[in-house]
Amino acid sequence: MHVLMVAAENDALPNAKVGGVADVLRDCPKALAELGLTVDVVIPDYGFTALERVQLGTLHVPFAGYIHDVQVWQVYVEQRQVRQLVLSHPLFSQHHGAVYCNDDGNRPFATDATKFALFNAAVCEALLQGVITRPDVLHLHDWHSACVAVLLKFDHRFASFSSLRSVFTVHNIALQGIRPFKGDDSSLEAWFPALSYNGEVLCDPRYPHCFNPMRSAINLVDKVHLVSPSYAQEVLQASEPHNGFFGGEGLERDLNNAMTNNKVVGILNGCEYTEHTHNAQESSTLAQLYFAIEQVLFAWMAKEVNLQSSYYIAHQRLQQFIERPVKGPLVTSVGRLTDQKALLLRQPCENLQVLDALCEKLNQQQGRMIILGSGDTALEDVITTAMARNSNLLFLKGYGNNVGELLYELGDLFLMPSSFEPCGISQMLAMRAGQPCLVHQVGGLKDTITHLENGFSFNGDTLQTQSEALVACFVDTLTLRQKQPKQWDEIVSNAKATRFTWPLVAKDYISKLYN
Repeated sequence: MHVLMVAAENDALPNAKVGGVADVLRDCPKALAELGLTVDVVIPDYGFTALERVQLGTLHVPFAGYIHDVQVWQVYVEQRQVRQLVLSHPLFSQHHGAVYCNDDGNRPFATDATKFALFNAAVCEALLQGVITRPDVLHLHDWHSACVAVLLKFDHRFASFSSLRSVFTVHNIALQGIRPFKGDDSSLEAWFPALSYNGEVLCDPRYPHCFNPMRSAINLVDKVHLVSPSYAQEVLQASEPHNGFFGGEGLERDLNNAMTNNKVVGILNGCEYTEHTHNAQESSTLAQLYFAIEQVLFAWMAKEVNLQSSYYIAHQRLQQFIERPVKGPLVTSVGRLTDQKALLLRQPCENLQVLDALCEKLNQQQGRMIILGSGDTALEDVITTAMARNSNLLFLKGYGNNVGELLYELGDLFLMPSSFEPCGISQMLAMRAGQPCLVHQVGGLKDTITHLENGFSFNGDTLQTQSEALVACFVDTLTLRQKQPKQWDEIVSNAKATRFTWPLVAKDYISKLYN
């Protein structure tokens, strides 16, 4: 069986990772290949100039009223079981190697949607011309690849692909890539002016004058894959953000229809396990962590002429941590700062913000918290000001891979109070390193963490009850660690022994998605 995966990210290639989808595109194809499948992965070329590469062909792609030349390359990396393909065009690499450009709220997704629409058109053209071999299964990932399904369905030039089996994985339903049908340079009719399409299938349910790539793919493919069984159930319900519940985000009706037609499958993502990761905690030290933090802080500071307050406060706090060695637990958190991940941290609780309340409770045991991540500017500001108020909080605004690895290895408790979590990789990485997690009982977190067995979890029906439950669970967890060390050690051992392996996931892909 030959599978072609189409995506925006792929951590098998350097600097092509933003979120967890990149880990999936790195690890899952390898697991499938080890089961005997032929797997090709194609993403845009964001500027992989340093990689060994061979040109497979040049495509002449009709797009936005012009013919664009797009080069198809096979690139060679250490992972040779999977054929890695990239498509080159100036539009894909114009943002200095960045995967996404994050347009402002006036024209959300505009630049990225145009870029990925051209990429999708080029993928279809490569299939039509045989530059990319026709697969048995076409596997599309998130909205960035959804126009492939639209073109293969509605563009008569690709009619020969109408029987090609197709799968669409929803990694994050909160990001749908919505753009107008027309009247904008970044719109479906601007990209594909000759396309005859069924607007009822492609339109956004809330904004009928807009094209919704994610909804389109859900309606057009043979199988829809959600990245955990619990998330596959949650998206069937309407979101109630005022109550802290995030479900189908407007697509619940389409997903329920797909479920009725036996199209929806929930399969949990996997994680890579090696002997090195099992034993890493024994060799890493806090001194190494603090040195790595200082190095990454200096690197971030050097990028700008004016020193940001977040970096200045963080460096001062780091010096305090070094001068006064930690006596209590080290609580860690690693991830992108979005409302998905951090909404609860900024809720009011006990006349404080939740994050302040957690720091206060942690301070009673002489513990410290280190948060690594960046994202939403308003959330970055919230956590920076919380760091200024709490002497036991260190916030590192950015991402440093080495720092992240050390936080997984050296932390006593990993904090992941996501408001929704399709699958989650951070909790798997923390558990792998022997760090139990405190999580909100949603999505993939619910499917990977069992309260008082391999971690700790909380729940609630409203934002207020969730916030109160988070703080209460945090206090109970710290108390258990302090007063019941035998039970704590057992939970740590269980967390470290828990396995979510890609070979098992790959077998589910074959039986539930591909066959």
